[in-house]
Amino acid sequence: MIAFAPAKREAIRLLLGVAGGTGSGKTYSGLRLARGLSGEDRFAVIDTENGRASMYADEFSFDVAPLGPPFKPSKYAEAIQAAEAKGYGVIMVDSTSHSWTGEGGVLEWHDELERGDASRKMLAWQEPKKDHRTFENALLQVRAHVILCFRASPKVEMKRNAETGRMEVVPKQRIAGGSLDGWIPESDPRLPYELTASFLLMADAPGIPKPIKLPHALAPYVPLDSPLSEDVGRALGVWAAGDDTPVPTEPPAQSPPGEGSGTPPRPSGPEHSLGADLDRVFYAVQGSLSLEQILAKFPRVAEVQTLPFRWEKVRDSLTQTEAEAMLSRLSDYREKLEAKQ
Repeated sequence: MIAFAPAKREAIRLLLGVAGGTGSGKTYSGLRLARGLSGEDRFAVIDTENGRASMYADEFSFDVAPLGPPFKPSKYAEAIQAAEAKGYGVIMVDSTSHSWTGEGGVLEWHDELERGDASRKMLAWQEPKKDHRTFENALLQVRAHVILCFRASPKVEMKRNAETGRMEVVPKQRIAGGSLDGWIPESDPRLPYELTASFLLMADAPGIPKPIKLPHALAPYVPLDSPLSEDVGRALGVWAAGDDTPVPTEPPAQSPPGEGSGTPPRPSGPEHSLGADLDRVFYAVQGSLSLEQILAKFPRVAEVQTLPFRWEKVRDSLTQTEAEAMLSRLSDYREKLEAKQ
C-alpha cells in the first residue's frame, strides 16, 4: 500500500558546477566555495590541470590528488569515491571537462571506436556514454558536497534575422535563457543541469556568476553582482543542512569605477535591490519563459534592444516603473509555475 506523509525539506549534499574560459576565475571561485562549505576542515581537490589548484595552496587549506589520462568518466567516479572514503566532506574536481573533451575522454573514446566508419557512429557511443553514466550515478550517490569545475568555450551558429530575413552568425544559445553570450561548458550537454546549481564565469568579470541553473530556493544566497565567495558557500551549506532560516548573502560594497577588482555600479536601469529581485525571478522562470515572450508585453523596451537579446541589457534599459511592472509580471508567472509542480 502506498502511504503519503507531509513533505519536509531534509539535509542534502550539494552538486555545484563552475564553468568558464581562461581568466574567468573558475578554479579560484571553486576553492572559495569549497572553503565556505568546509569551514575549518580541509577539503579535497582532484586535479587534472597539472597542479593549477596548488598555485593557491598558500591561501587555502586542502589536500590534492592528481588525475592523469586516460580521462575516462569512471576514473573520475573512482577518484571522488576515494576522496569520500577518506572522510572529506567537500570535494572539488578541476577540471571535469577532461572526461568529455580530454585524452581518453568520451569524445576521443567515441572516435576510436568509430574508426572512421560512419556506419558505426551510433554504436560507438554506447560504451563511452555508459561509462559517463557511471560517473553521473557516482555523483548522485556521494555523501560529500562536490564542486565540478568546467572549461567553457565560445560557440556560434547561423540564424535568420527576423527583421532582415538574412542568415547571420550569432552566439550559440544552447543554454536556457540564451543569455550566456555563446559560451558553452565543455561537458555532456545535460550535466550542468543535473547539478544542484551551476554557473558560468566570464573573463571580463572574473568570479561573477551567470546562472546556468539556479533554483529559486537558492537564488537569495547567490548574489549575481559580486564574485562567488566563502559567504556564498557557507549560506548554501546552511541551506543544504536543512536549516529553515539561512541568511541571504549580502554582496560586498562596490568599489568606485576604476578601483579594486569589483564590478563598477551600473550607470542606468532600476535601483540595485530591485535589479537583484528581477535577476532572481527571471532566472527562476527562464527555462519556461523566453525573453521574446517577456518583451512582447513591454514594446518600448523591445524597441531599444539589439539581437541577440540579453537579459542584462533588457534589465538595464528598464525605467523604475517598467522594472516594477516586469517584476510583478514575472513573480506572478513564477507562482503559477510553482502551483503546477
